[in-house]
Amino acid sequence: MPVPKPKPYRTLIPIVAIASICAGMTAAQTLRDIHLDVIPRTEAERARVETVTAPPEDISGAWPFEENSGGAQTVRPRDTSDAFSQPAANLTFEQELDFRVGNGMFRRIWVSAPASTIASDGLGPLYNARSCQRCHLKDGRGHPPEGPQDTAVSMFLRLSIPAPDSEEIEHYIAGTHATAPEPTYGTQLQDFSLPGHAPEYRLHIEYEDVEVPLSGGETATLRRPSYTAADLGYGPLHPDTMLSPRVAPQMIGMGLLEAIPTEDILAWSDPQDINGDGISGNPQIVWSALHDRPMLGRFGHKAGNPSVLEQTASAFVGDIGISNPIHTAGSGECTDVQTDCTAALDGSDAEQVGLDLVTFYSQTLAVPARRGVDDPEVLRGREVFFGSGCASCHRPNYVTHRLAGNDPASFQLIWPYSDMLLHDMGEGLSDNRPEGRASGGEWRTAPLWGIGLTETVAGHTYFLHDGRARSLLEAVLWHGGEAKAARDNVVEMPPTDRAALIRFLESL
Repeated sequence: MPVPKPKPYRTLIPIVAIASICAGMTAAQTLRDIHLDVIPRTEAERARVETVTAPPEDISGAWPFEENSGGAQTVRPRDTSDAFSQPAANLTFEQELDFRVGNGMFRRIWVSAPASTIASDGLGPLYNARSCQRCHLKDGRGHPPEGPQDTAVSMFLRLSIPAPDSEEIEHYIAGTHATAPEPTYGTQLQDFSLPGHAPEYRLHIEYEDVEVPLSGGETATLRRPSYTAADLGYGPLHPDTMLSPRVAPQMIGMGLLEAIPTEDILAWSDPQDINGDGISGNPQIVWSALHDRPMLGRFGHKAGNPSVLEQTASAFVGDIGISNPIHTAGSGECTDVQTDCTAALDGSDAEQVGLDLVTFYSQTLAVPARRGVDDPEVLRGREVFFGSGCASCHRPNYVTHRLAGNDPASFQLIWPYSDMLLHDMGEGLSDNRPEGRASGGEWRTAPLWGIGLTETVAGHTYFLHDGRARSLLEAVLWHGGEAKAARDNVVEMPPTDRAALIRFLESL
């Protein structure tokens, strides 16, 4: 199968058009990467970027630089559970010190206030975890419960209700689905609580087996989940509540994803399918609480946050119940209805130092180098990956912004295998819960770098937003919607090609 050339560096939705859909903004305004200290590219640099990110003429062997998935941040692959926990290879001595302290904050076990350890208090009263590490196990993927009594998980339910059409939404962005927090439980269900407080719920999952016939007489068994918020601690949910399960994603390369130029991501957006390839791709546009303006969403399963800092701040308040300068409520994610929660003692100060250190740690977790890039089966699998249409969404590479100072993400050729856009993945994967400009069936294309080390790091091979897929093949077979044609190609291809495709994915 020939490897198609990537889309040229042109914006199918002009940046000014993107800006004009934001309420209250003029067409002259743009979605700028205001979270970064950017040095604009020269025309010569733009030409270099276009050249270095295009597939080579001879695709029979390994491509230049593809072994270094994270550019200069890449570290050698390890066969231990610490494979995702290494500092970026290009950090300065001072930056590595900050990384180490940030690692300590990431692993810190938070306690309730008041406590003698003032720097560690502020937990809860309602929470999903007592540390960041508790969800992002060894900086890798979380997993769903193994059984009814399993509490060693890193999964929760997001929730919301449809907002009345007449409701005025502050900073409303055109195209955004009008939703509101569930009146009693807010936007996220917490399954743990401090003494004297009832946990909000218990997550219950049931699976139904689905047989999928494959070419060559092979079959695969998928498991279709259904979710219930059981043992609700504060009364019933609103009757129109929409639930969405979320498993914690892996942490590597986040600072590099943050440094991809918005214009390069928008260049792959094609919501009207102008080129007729069946793939659209929509940018998530979110309101930045930090910068008080619309920005491109990048982080979270539906790209609900524009930067690592805001993603970290959201996790602090939602997952652990810790206030910070962006989310200042001392009671965390508690609602006004939960009066015992809002009246509880808290840590009294918004956690800034810890937020900054955990953000830097998250930005500089290294991406392991590829394995077996010149292995014949891996090379065949790469050919299958491109020829079957997987690369239409899982874009191989980018060059990050040139950034001021000693920013380790500056001007790096990286290989995340994601276009960072929202795609309709079909009814099978739909959570039927909109988020921002993402519909109930749309998800951000998950980066694939490091995916072959999932079992090494996390001890399991569960994939997708809710961990339903127990292998990479199952994850592929759940694809629908815009990815249905690629999925069908995988079902119908010779078993040897299917095996080569999986071998390629495992090399990433």
